[in-house]
Amino acid sequence: MENTTEHEAAFKMNSIFFQEKRTPGEVKELYSQFSQTYEQLMNSRTYAGPRVAAEEIARLVPQECRKDARVLDVAAGTGKVGQELYKRGFTWLDAVEPSTGMLEILYKTEVYSQAFKEFLGHGNSTIPTETYDVVVNVGGMGEGHIPVRGVDDMINLTKPGGVVVVVMRLEYLEIVKEYRDRLETRMNLLEKSGRWSMVLKKTIPRYFCDKEGIIFIYRVI
Repeated sequence: MENTTEHEAAFKMNSIFFQEKRTPGEVKELYSQFSQTYEQLMNSRTYAGPRVAAEEIARLVPQECRKDARVLDVAAGTGKVGQELYKRGFTWLDAVEPSTGMLEILYKTEVYSQAFKEFLGHGNSTIPTETYDVVVNVGGMGEGHIPVRGVDDMINLTKPGGVVVVVMRLEYLEIVKEYRDRLETRMNLLEKSGRWSMVLKKTIPRYFCDKEGIIFIYRVI
């Protein structure tokens, strides 16, 4: 498939998931319905998020510590972030993913120890708190996805001294009503109140097709 055509197909498919007023249940079913297509089109040519996240996490965790670092991959999808981390020596990986179809593909990667079939940020979580050295969320922010309060949940799941990594499309900070004037405001408030401190914030060129991304990394206090 020609690169331009592949990008167009990936962008068109992705837009199905990220639409205003989609309920969590609808989003979950759509991901199951399109899981095979997602796995094919969200590859290293169209989607830089998993690689970028894994590279930044690897910079923070020394090689000799990676096998003992416990990592939670939030909105894990088909396991692309986990595979990138596994390549870099992280072997203690758990996943959070509500979609049955996505989980079926994720399990086949054989890099995750366990998976929690749930949405983050919607209450009633079964995930143990203060458990993880790294909590990473790549691509889980958008219309009908993780709400602003999901950031608090990520902090609660992280051990003191651990890091939270959020990677998302840059434009979502402005065009998604849930996040506009709210997501970064919440992040800053959590820093001012002593819950975490910023390690890194930078834009990612061509994060998804031709769209810029942004990565936030915070250390939990």
